[in-house]
Amino acid sequence: MTLPRTPRIAVLLPCYNEALTIGAIVGDFRTHVPQAQIYVFDNNSTDGTAQIARAAGAIVRNVPAQGKGSVVRRMFADIDADAYIMADGDDTYDVSVAPQLIERLLVDGLDMVVGNRVSNEAAAYRPGHRVGNALLTGFVSLIFGRTFTDILSGYRVFSRRYVKSFAAHSSGFEIETELTVHALALRMPVAEVATIYKARPAGSVSKLNTYRDGARILSTIVRLFKSERPLAFYAIGAALCALLSLILAAPLAATYLRTGLVPRLPTAVLCTALMLFGVILLMCGIILDAVTKGRIEQKRFAYLARPAPALPEHD
Repeated sequence: MTLPRTPRIAVLLPCYNEALTIGAIVGDFRTHVPQAQIYVFDNNSTDGTAQIARAAGAIVRNVPAQGKGSVVRRMFADIDADAYIMADGDDTYDVSVAPQLIERLLVDGLDMVVGNRVSNEAAAYRPGHRVGNALLTGFVSLIFGRTFTDILSGYRVFSRRYVKSFAAHSSGFEIETELTVHALALRMPVAEVATIYKARPAGSVSKLNTYRDGARILSTIVRLFKSERPLAFYAIGAALCALLSLILAAPLAATYLRTGLVPRLPTAVLCTALMLFGVILLMCGIILDAVTKGRIEQKRFAYLARPAPALPEHD
């Protein structure tokens, strides 16, 4: 099988103070994906990352707005290509599998291929990160159904139609969760490929805080649940209000049936208010569900407005 034309490939590397590693990863991508344009988006680094990347042969762009999500938003807006490789600038990903990821994307007509991180090095993947990733991945799977093994991987390959239909809202490391949910919400064809995950070189420091960024990612999942599945989200609140109302009303109803009196009027008013609030929540969910369906249709139209990935031609 052959591709109808040579695809334009862009390597996107978001960076913040990665002077120790950026030269090596740019060089690795130049070796393994020589046809690609390599872009380093520097996020206010103070250690000379931009100069080293430029000397290594990358095209350097500066992003003043701090945070990985802000950088991804700028990368996707500025760069035009047929396929995009996104990786972190910390030299922890196996660049040698990049051609395999690109081939999988183009040959199978996919919109996103995620590099599932596999590592036996304790220093590469801290236990807290493993547990947090597993919990967050399970939560996303529970809410959105079919999902990935590693939703927080920063090593991904995208099609042009994915990139140009993605409206990034996140500003920090929760952007990976949003990238995953975007593909699931539009039911895009996606895949996952196991890749080796290495420890950072000595002297290189991770910018990810296990607890702070984990809490932000969790709040992002809840926010996306509310925006992408509003009927289910508000129905849970409505069910809880109705259940609490019935629990509080049960002894009142028993007393009324036995004596014909309602001795605790404030409790009766509270039960009524809880039930009415539950009904209001359910109505909100129904209305917002209709709005969400219309918004997803608009995203779908933006997605379909772009050409499909270059599919192979059979000889």
